[in-house]
Amino acid sequence: MDGLKYSTKWKERFAFFEQNGAPDTPEHKAAIKAAKPALRVLIGMNIIAFFFGFIYFFVLGLWKKNLVLIAGFFCVGLVIGIVEIIIGADLPLGAYYGIGLAMGLMWSMIANYAYYLKEIKGSDNWNPFEGIKLI
Repeated sequence: MDGLKYSTKWKERFAFFEQNGAPDTPEHKAAIKAAKPALRVLIGMNIIAFFFGFIYFFVLGLWKKNLVLIAGFFCVGLVIGIVEIIIGADLPLGAYYGIGLAMGLMWSMIANYAYYLKEIKGSDNWNPFEGIKLI
């Protein structure tokens, strides 16, 4: 790991993933439960990705995963539009806020491990959920 290329936060995240494995492994889950709350947030979420998700993924070079996420949310929007046409009414504004929140959370929860895979493991594929169990 190049000491000048990565910030302290990224080094800490990378070291955690290197030591404890992917987020869907039992070792990782046990280490996260034992960690302090600040470390849990640092490893589990990326605040910049929450607010600037699709732009941040392009900046990090995660364009393949980003295109898949954008296409997925485009499809969700298309389905919602079709449902609105069928029922002849708009969904409540809260539903749109919920969808936006879900989009931000998706990008923020995927960003750290996806960047680790790209930078440290050399894995740059199209699967944004690689090593992450959503349910």
